[in-house]
Amino acid sequence: MNHNIVFSDFGEKLASYSGILQLMDDLGRPLPEGVTPYRLGGGNPARVPEAEKMYRREMERIMADGDSFERLISKYDAPQGRMHFIESVAEFLSKKYGWKITPENIAITNGSQSAFFYLFNIFSGTFTSSGKVLHKKILLPLVPEYIGYADQGIDENTFVSIPACCSFYDDNTFKYFIDFERLEYYLDTHNDVGAMCVSRPTNPSGNVLTDSEIKKLAGLARRYGIPLFVDNAYGLPFPNIVFTDDATPYWDESVVLSMSLSKIGLPSLRNGIIVASAPIARALSNLNAIAALACGSLGQALAERCILSGEMVQVAQNYVKPFYEQRSKQTVEWIHQLFHGCDYAVHRSEGAIFLWLMLKDLSISTRELYSLLKQQGLITVPGEYFFFGLENPKEECKGHFDKCLRLNYSGNRDEVKGGLELLADIYKKYRI
Repeated sequence: MNHNIVFSDFGEKLASYSGILQLMDDLGRPLPEGVTPYRLGGGNPARVPEAEKMYRREMERIMADGDSFERLISKYDAPQGRMHFIESVAEFLSKKYGWKITPENIAITNGSQSAFFYLFNIFSGTFTSSGKVLHKKILLPLVPEYIGYADQGIDENTFVSIPACCSFYDDNTFKYFIDFERLEYYLDTHNDVGAMCVSRPTNPSGNVLTDSEIKKLAGLARRYGIPLFVDNAYGLPFPNIVFTDDATPYWDESVVLSMSLSKIGLPSLRNGIIVASAPIARALSNLNAIAALACGSLGQALAERCILSGEMVQVAQNYVKPFYEQRSKQTVEWIHQLFHGCDYAVHRSEGAIFLWLMLKDLSISTRELYSLLKQQGLITVPGEYFFFGLENPKEECKGHFDKCLRLNYSGNRDEVKGGLELLADIYKKYRI
């Protein structure tokens, strides 16, 4: 075997080690025999029975309907996606929210992760216009931000980030806010921004941007002639893992809204839904043809009638949201009990399936802590991976960069509690 294989710069960048690789590897790779697992790391959603029953019913309907199943699995859909599904999504969103969209505004991708790889590289990198060459970047208005973005840019230095403002409260909680003054100053003084991107709810912190914040960002996008990407994987109207009142679905032509079927029960089927202006949706479809030919059809077929009828939104509101909200409250209670007397804070849980725990007097980095925890079977995600697009993240985000852990609270209750007990014990041995 040839061990002197040389990759291109593209290959070296995208095939090398990354934070998202570690996260997904931890998610799927078994621990050594005899080690009790506490899986508080990756983004696997919980199994919500009511959502699973909905999809089982749809699958049984397809199986019972002549050769519908065989037709479903025996041909490619268009690069844009399954047309009946796209029409259902467009009809539902336009009627429910009054958005001026048609099927031309919808594109389906193999999960929202693929969608953002396309979007980031369409709107960043080298631009040539009228003989001039400019290198553009993706601006993240609030970090910490999703680990899965960090290595998606083909070019180096794809991202530039604005550190979050932060408020601490007397109940051992804290909350991030967008520093709009600093954000607007950057936009005013730089002509290298190709697009802005936020997750709502924010992964990793569970922060939810309010309606006024998201509209202000959209207004800035219009003013500076750039799109605003909104990663809605945990958001509204489904899966609706949002626990605040000041958040409603939002879209206009300056916004590229990414939704997903993963967190409402179909993570293995990989379907992302993009709502965008027609030229952007068409560009994503064209990219799909080159990179993937077409998207998986099964998830679209299972979800089509559920979205059009409004059932999916009802299941999200009545079952998915309450399930996660109760789990979140219980896990926060356990944290306050187990870490009592320590110098800690947990970000206010406003949505998503994670808690963002700050260990203020930790004497080692969270990457070092992660390694110690993993040896004991506890999988977490160290905070350092979520601070990218900064020149000196340790200084610019001091007290956050290497003091925070992302914890997934959606798993088995006993496993989550046991993992927190183990985390508290080890943390107490490594306090300053």
